[in-house]
Amino acid sequence: MHDIRWIREHPDDFDRALARRGLAGEAKALIELDERRRAAIQRAEVALARRNAASREIGAAKRSNEESAAQALVAEIARLKTEIPALEAESKKITAQLNNALAQIPNLPLTDVPDGRDASGNIEHHHFGAKCSHGFASRQHFELGEALGQMDFEAAAKLSGARFVVLKKGLARLERALGQFMLDLHTNEHGYTEIDPPLLVRDEVMFGTAQLPKFRDDQFISAEMKWREHRLKDVLEPLDEEIARSGESPSKVVSQLLEAAETVEEFWLIPTAEVPLTNLVRESVLDEAALPMRLTALTPCFRAEAGAAGKDTRGMIRQHQFAKVELVSITTPEQSRAEHERMLSCAEEVLRRLDLHYRVMTLCSGDMGFAAQKTYDIEVWLPGQNAYREISSCSLCGEFQARRMDARFRSRENRQLRHVHTLNGSGVAVGRALIALMETYQQQDGSIAVPTALQPYMGGSKAIE
Repeated sequence: MHDIRWIREHPDDFDRALARRGLAGEAKALIELDERRRAAIQRAEVALARRNAASREIGAAKRSNEESAAQALVAEIARLKTEIPALEAESKKITAQLNNALAQIPNLPLTDVPDGRDASGNIEHHHFGAKCSHGFASRQHFELGEALGQMDFEAAAKLSGARFVVLKKGLARLERALGQFMLDLHTNEHGYTEIDPPLLVRDEVMFGTAQLPKFRDDQFISAEMKWREHRLKDVLEPLDEEIARSGESPSKVVSQLLEAAETVEEFWLIPTAEVPLTNLVRESVLDEAALPMRLTALTPCFRAEAGAAGKDTRGMIRQHQFAKVELVSITTPEQSRAEHERMLSCAEEVLRRLDLHYRVMTLCSGDMGFAAQKTYDIEVWLPGQNAYREISSCSLCGEFQARRMDARFRSRENRQLRHVHTLNGSGVAVGRALIALMETYQQQDGSIAVPTALQPYMGGSKAIE
């Protein structure tokens, strides 16, 4: 969420930053809407102040035996009592319009973010290792997994449909080992606090990290909410028929609708643990001494992949459900740039310990996520695909999410209240790490060698056969 006061003071800077995102300027329209909002608030405040003043003047008029003046004041107060709710409703309406408009606008890129329209404008920051050479034709992970009898897409389709997988035996254990290895690394060596968060969250939590409202179609809504929506539909359809048949007043309809709506409780399946971890500080005032706050979690993640039709239909690259280790940092504005570099190095260390070749890309202004000011993507090399694929995305969000969550801290020096800065990154995506291991450590006979770092988590096993 953007600060409308900053936009009023820096309209040209705001529009130039949006242009780097490939978007049209919004400052003029936002400022005009804000002026309407402030004027509406002022009209309501003036009317309220006048009502209070008139109430005091009645007593003075009566004490002075000015009955006609007192009656005029009573009439004025009666008129104001009917006008004030409408004025307050108008100011709330325009405020909601402004907030909704601001909520649709992405974060502004930092000055050192490269310009570009899409992924072609991303710049390699650095890389680790080299592309492996097997000396035989490298197979893709799903070919290896199916040949081992430990990766079953047909069984998953019977249970849940497309974009799901059933892992078995050694591959199931290897995925579990990867998640545990990452958590141990981040908690024992990188100073992150492990969290076990809820997987279902409310609207305001999804709004806080900017999944809502813009990316509603990319999310999964909970089964409970689906049932509630069905119940609401059951109420509405017969009411529509009743209105058409009887022509009665809509008051009964509204009453029943509100009664049904009160039963609706919205929950969303988390697309990433970033959502609950970051929102742990929502509506809070932290002490600067508690920052930076570093949190990590291994959770299932759920994504509708609404815009992914026809993409990565084979294998585990793009799933509706997948596991990921998330890293979240809450910092002061002065710490956030250094924390971003630190978070990147923590995510990289996972791949270094597994000896996987990867490159780090600085995303251009047109390819960053909605809430990001700056993003590094880590792309791991998949020899079976002969391609780099994203395995981690580390983003600095500045105060963008903090404003949506009302998350602040009190500075140590002058006790001033300021918004925190938030950062998030994958440390890393477990499913894609599994894919990278399978394709990198595949043997000519179809077995998968287990990296040294994971062997303690695999009961000492050195291969999956």
